[in-house]
Amino acid sequence: MQSKTFLRAEGYRRRRERLSGWDIGIASYKLGGRYRCEVETFSPGARLARGEGATRDEAEADALNKAREMLAKTRVYPAR
Repeated sequence: MQSKTFLRAEGYRRRRERLSGWDIGIASYKLGGRYRCEVETFSPGARLARGEGATRDEAEADALNKAREMLAKTRVYPAR
């Protein structure tokens, strides 16, 4: 019989910021001794990037750098 290991997220934190002219949401938490971070757009709420690190700051910096790269490639068309 296999034993199951369950991990529980600790220290969940969510906030809104503006990055490269876009409104984004940043969620970070600790899971299994490492910090994880997810960056998403606020409309329509698509995940842009994930990051991981030994500290919350490292995880958030990793995810924000990846999101910044993605947003820089995004084409924005002028409104008609």
